[in-house]
Formats: sequence, structure tokens, C-alpha cells
Amino acid sequence: MDTILTINNLTKKFGYLTAVKDLSFTINKGNVYGILGPNGSGKSTTLGIVLNVVNKTSGDFSWFDGNTTTHDALKKVGAIIERPNFYPYMSAYQNLKLVCKIKGVDFSKVDEKLELVGLLDRKDSKFQTYSLGMKQRLAIASALLNDPEILILDEPTNGLDPQGIHQIRTLIKQIASNGTTILLASHLLDEVEKVCSHVVVLRKGEKLYSGRVDEMISSHGFFELKAEKQSELIQVLEADANFSSVKTEGELITAFLNQPMDASVFNKLMFDKGITLSHLVKRKESLEEQFLKLTNNQ
Repeated sequence: MDTILTINNLTKKFGYLTAVKDLSFTINKGNVYGILGPNGSGKSTTLGIVLNVVNKTSGDFSWFDGNTTTHDALKKVGAIIERPNFYPYMSAYQNLKLVCKIKGVDFSKVDEKLELVGLLDRKDSKFQTYSLGMKQRLAIASALLNDPEILILDEPTNGLDPQGIHQIRTLIKQIASNGTTILLASHLLDEVEKVCSHVVVLRKGEKLYSGRVDEMISSHGFFELKAEKQSELIQVLEADANFSSVKTEGELITAFLNQPMDASVFNKLMFDKGITLSHLVKRKESLEEQFLKLTNNQ
């Protein structure tokens, strides 16, 4: 598998503050990676370092085969790490033509990318007439003009309304399906779960998890249960090796599974033990629940 970016023991300090601490992960071609963490967890700083706009304190990173200079590598990278900044009185088409001149890209790319982001019918409208979502889509079109191998987005849906969020997420999936690798920073669990194939979870600059999203949420799930013989049910669950832990909140019992088990099998098992369940729901742990476990509910 082709490697796009390798980060090794990267650290960045701002005076006494350590923004990124000993961070290592690898990005391979053809996936959508999310750097997930609350504000202040080091996401934007990490992106800034690999894009050469923030100086690292220690550690290293390399683009592609490791023999490409960062200057040359960035010619194959598209990035949006700040709010879209175009000339307000110029049209979308004029703004993108200007970007083409700066990047040394043929003007024919402008219509192609405007069509990709759904703005071709508004190409002659001035930038200042665009909604926030349209501005963000124009910024993505701009970042794609040089047909980059990787697109880097920092909080791509920040400040957008629900429709704008949906459009950007759909667009990210579409770009990825065309073979472009994507790296996005987000504090939104929902975003990472819906858009990304891989995730790096950060807290206070430190990596808590790195891997596939589906593996992070690949627990066997849990049962939500109610029964008249509550104490008997709890005793049976606590003695059963199929369950890792049992929690009780009022009448509701939550039993976390160690291995796969169907609700129907479990229901019969309880019935055979003389326990009739008045409530039985099987659920899968969400990314949010896994994230809270990783961050110790902090």
C-alpha cells in the first residue's frame, strides 16, 4: 500500500505548553482519515506542521516515499486550514482562475472542479453573494485544482447549517471515491463516524487511538434489560462469562458482551432460568461511547 504521510514522534511546544506530544501515525493512499479530539487537543497544530506553516520542536514527518522534499511534496497536496479567503467582488470563476495562475494549473480545471462541488451554475456570481456552505465548497474546489493526491481539511463543517454540513460530508465521500486520500481534523464524533475509514484520537496532544473506525467500534455491543426478578437477573449476568460488566440504573440493567450473542438466544437462556424479561434491546456501542471510554470521560 502506498504511503502518503508518515509522522514519527512529533512534538510541538509553545513555551511551557506542549501542543503535540510524541505523536506517530501513518496515512496510506485511498483512505479517509480523521484526527479527532476536542478543541486544544493538537489537531490544527499537527496539520500546520506537516503543511510547513508551523515549526516542529522535535520528531519528524515525511511525505510519500520519504525522498521527496516537503516543498515538492506540497505541490501534490490540497489543503484548507483556515476560513476560505477569496476576493469578495470577483466571481467564483475569476477567483479560481487566479488560483490556477498561482499554482500553474490550466484554466480548463476551473469548470471541472466547480461542477464537482456543485457550483457550476453559480460560477459568475460574486464570492460575497455565497452562503457559508458555498464558500466552503468553493474552497474545496480551489484545493482540488492541482488534482492533489491528498486533501487536508481542518474542521470542514464548522459554522455550517445542517444542509451545508450534509453537502460537505457528501462531497468528501465523493472526492474519496474518486481515489483522493483525505485527512480531516474534527471535534465532531458524528462527522468521523459518517465520513472516515480511519481515525487518530488525540487528547492534550497525545494519541489515544489510531486505526480503523469500524475496529474502534467493533465491540460486541450490550443488552438493555428489565425484569421483575431484577436481583436474580443481575446475579445470573454477573456469573456469566459472556458478559464483561453489568450496570444498573433504576430498573434498567445494561449488560456488556464479551462475545457475540443474539437477543433471541439470550432471551431463551433467561426464560430457561425462570427469568422473564419485560424489556430486551440489543445495542452496539457508538463511537461516542468508545471515545468517552478512551478519554476516561474527561
